[in-house]
Amino acid sequence: MRNLTLLTDLYQLTMLNGYFEKNVHEDVVVFDMFFRKNACKSGYTIVCGIEQLVDYINNLQFSEDDLKYLKSLNLFSDKFLDFLRNFKFTGDIYSVEEGTIMFPNEPVITVKAPLYQAQLIETALLTIVNFQSLIATKASKVCYAAQGDPVFEFGLRRAQGPDAGIYGARAAVIGGCKATANVLAGKMFDIPVVGTQAHSWVQKFDSELKSFEAYADVYPDKCLLLVDTYDVLNSGVPNAIKIFKDLKANGHTPLGIRIDSGDLEYLSVEAKKMLEEAGFTNLSITASNDLDEYTISALKSGNCAINSWGVGTKLITSADSPSLGGVYKLAASYQGDKIIPKIKISEDPEKINNPGYKKVVRIYNKENKAEADLIMLHDEEINTSQPLTIFHPTYTWKETTFEDYTIKDLHKPLFVNGECKFKSKPITEIQQYVQDELNTLWDAYRRLTCPKTYKVDLSQELWDLKTNLLGDKVVQK
Repeated sequence: MRNLTLLTDLYQLTMLNGYFEKNVHEDVVVFDMFFRKNACKSGYTIVCGIEQLVDYINNLQFSEDDLKYLKSLNLFSDKFLDFLRNFKFTGDIYSVEEGTIMFPNEPVITVKAPLYQAQLIETALLTIVNFQSLIATKASKVCYAAQGDPVFEFGLRRAQGPDAGIYGARAAVIGGCKATANVLAGKMFDIPVVGTQAHSWVQKFDSELKSFEAYADVYPDKCLLLVDTYDVLNSGVPNAIKIFKDLKANGHTPLGIRIDSGDLEYLSVEAKKMLEEAGFTNLSITASNDLDEYTISALKSGNCAINSWGVGTKLITSADSPSLGGVYKLAASYQGDKIIPKIKISEDPEKINNPGYKKVVRIYNKENKAEADLIMLHDEEINTSQPLTIFHPTYTWKETTFEDYTIKDLHKPLFVNGECKFKSKPITEIQQYVQDELNTLWDAYRRLTCPKTYKVDLSQELWDLKTNLLGDKVVQK
């Protein structure tokens, strides 16, 4: 893992220097990372990137070269730079498990640490978790549209740089993709890789048929042919059928065809007819060509014959929703053992944060369907033997009471007193966890357009705290 200690905004360091000069840098504080709107216009967001966040924290250390560079900026005293020389994260970080489904305004990650430590990690934490959560959520929507067909991540060449391609592939597989075309991501994260040939392969040979013959000769048991270089129905599919018959006669099983352009619905249906008439009834018909969840949904609704999907640009860039606006806000400060809640007030009510040291519990019905989340102060408890009534944090007359329910505390320790508690899991296990999480959601929350809004309420204690703080701030004005 690279040392990303300087992967931060300059103002983080100028604030650290200021805290140091004012001798408040060791004050213990609480920050929350959360987002105000779901990724990708979805009804939920899949949290991803936690493992990379842990790697970042474990490798936090200012090298002599880092300190030399900071000194050259003429912003920091030698005393402050000497202080940074011994930097080590010693605080607590609590996070939801990687792959957890989360909703707006819920603390995804809570950091309790000395001020200078909690402040420094903000920028890197956000860039790591925001991007991977965005792509995992986009992939989930694409896979949902595919209705069980395998989806392959094909986006490396269109990603915003190598890191986006690598970690985007990881996130896409966590979100539901079966494999990636990205070989380095396959090696790094032990995920399946896929790929056959490009149009240049077909063009290189004297004819399309000769290009297919050459590929089948090299890969007789993994022969999937790209049939749209010249003419899908008058050339590509007939030539593929000739090759497939030869393979079958020699004891090999062809895999199928890929179509990368044209009217995918019409071409796939006609191609399937031709393949079946030739005796090939179970081949893969893979489509690519600038796909996303909406295109796939439309093609599925039109009864296309496509049964696997290669999705690139619009997945790896989340083209219609290119960022997750995760934020990192101060929620509390300590005076000794006493918690002093902090609140940010804005003319935009959406930007007023929930104060205090908090946790999130999820409420499930007896069928294990998620019904609502409750943001609570960290020391509150719920007696599940008693009915639980929650209310909308704005429209407080809107109440829901649960009687036969279970709850789950969503936060788990990543670091306690600087000691890492995180246990890495295989990608396949995280991917299965995501699917288990999604299965707890009603279909209304997973709709591609206009999904239902999931209930996220505040406990009575937290609501009272926030209301009182808002009142105090108004009076102070």
